[in-house]
Amino acid sequence: MPAARSGADPAVRIPAQGGPAAADPTGTADAAPTDGDTSGAPAPHDPCAHGFLPERPPVRSMIGTWTRLDAMAREAAVAPDRATALDVVGRADRAEELTALRQRVSRLSPRNAEAAAMRVAVIAVSCGWSALDPQAPAAREVANEAFLELWAAIAHRIDHDQFVALPTLALHNWAPERKPRRHIPIDQLARTEQLVPIVRWAPEGQPLSRLDRLMLAATRLEAHGIWLFRLADTLAGRAPDDSSTPTALRRLVRIQHALRAQLHSEAAELASAPATDQQRAVLGALAEQGALEPPVLQAADAVLGIGGRRLGEGRRQHLRRHLPAQHRAWLSAMDRHCAPVRTLAHRGGPDAAVYREAQESLIALRRTYTALVQTAAAPTPGPLPEAA
Repeated sequence: MPAARSGADPAVRIPAQGGPAAADPTGTADAAPTDGDTSGAPAPHDPCAHGFLPERPPVRSMIGTWTRLDAMAREAAVAPDRATALDVVGRADRAEELTALRQRVSRLSPRNAEAAAMRVAVIAVSCGWSALDPQAPAAREVANEAFLELWAAIAHRIDHDQFVALPTLALHNWAPERKPRRHIPIDQLARTEQLVPIVRWAPEGQPLSRLDRLMLAATRLEAHGIWLFRLADTLAGRAPDDSSTPTALRRLVRIQHALRAQLHSEAAELASAPATDQQRAVLGALAEQGALEPPVLQAADAVLGIGGRRLGEGRRQHLRRHLPAQHRAWLSAMDRHCAPVRTLAHRGGPDAAVYREAQESLIALRRTYTALVQTAAAPTPGPLPEAA
């Protein structure tokens, strides 16, 4: 492993700039997981290799007892309203399926625990429970107790209790439509292959919903934004008058323009997709929790400091709480190591102008993403579009 830069936290890897580290082969995308697969601790996270995407494609199909969680998530996602989703959970509780799953959480491998967390997140937001702390006593007055126990156990297993958010719903809920060739990096896989949701928010046989398309757009945004993570690493620790700083900032501007174009390309298809009141409620609930900010935009913010200046440091940490601990640590390290570059905001000259252009391009990118979310949450005019 390359040495961390001087001053970096020992637990946070800020890799040396260069090509991406060797990624895990992705030929196992369709391999069936096993409850007892606990071999091998996860390697230290390297955002320069694949951003905040999972290191391997998400688990498409769960097996054994966990097929029931998969079925519950699929049923809750297409429920016409919260009452129907709540009934899905109630029936599973009465059949003691939730208790059976809770007893098997400790046997999940880290990758399968992430897959289970995604499905729990789908159920939680479908039932209107996204704002709950599953371990808080008050939550038991609102939500199904057996489901809360399963939720809390999985949160403990993945060491993250705020996972009901966009990173879990989007970055762990996709698969390539066709099995890709082996040994393709995960970000390239998500960029170049046709993606489909694992748990659909639209019934099988019907066109993908706006919520489906928004989540897939967030995944592709993360995959296309991989170079932003690498440029963040280049800028970490650089002096504002370093000759490489303006070059990296110009590249950052180009990447953010490209990401904005990527979102624009998604907009028309998303706007024509069907939507339901229940799906709009899901989006509204996540928005209220500050749980819709894509991780790649938070990475750009850590470099350029837009959120810290505009929203306050507390607001920034509020957005980050939905990310895994290692991702939050990486962003905090970027906050510190890119602080010298951010002093350009108070200077004059061409380098400062490039820095301000980078800030403006990030603001425009965020506005474009916000417009996409608003389109997804807007009422559908007239009858729902028919399947192509």
